[in-house]
Amino acid sequence: MLSTFIKSLNRHQWVSESAYYKALARGVEPNKELDDWLAAERDYLTMLIDLQLHILEEDGTVSTMGLRQIAESLGVEHPELMRSELTLIRAIQEASYHYPCFRSTNSTFCKEVVDCQWSEKCRKIVAIWHR
Repeated sequence: MLSTFIKSLNRHQWVSESAYYKALARGVEPNKELDDWLAAERDYLTMLIDLQLHILEEDGTVSTMGLRQIAESLGVEHPELMRSELTLIRAIQEASYHYPCFRSTNSTFCKEVVDCQWSEKCRKIVAIWHR
C-alpha cells in the first residue's frame, strides 16, 4: 500500500512546479535555477519522509522495517542490510540532504531542534541509552 502510493507521486513534476514557484517568489533572478531546483528537491524529500513517517506512525509500524521502506523509496542502497534504526535514520537523512543530526552518542546534542522529523525517535533512543 505505502509503496503504491509513493510510486504514484510524480517527483519530477512536483519538483519542477515547486522550483518554478520558488523562482517566481524571488523575482526570477537569472542564474538561480539550480538553487531553486535543489531547494525544491529537498522540499520534496522532506515532504515524502514526513508523509511516510505519518502513515507508519498511524499504523504503529515505525520500526526497522518501516524505516527500511522509507530508505528504499529514497534510493538508499541495500537498506535490507542495515540492522539498526540509527543506521537507517542516518542513511535516510543523508539521502534527503538533511544534516545528519541524529544523535550517535548520548553526549552529542542535536543541532536541529525546531521541526525535526526525527525528534520523537531520537528521544526514544536517548531514553533507552539513559536506562
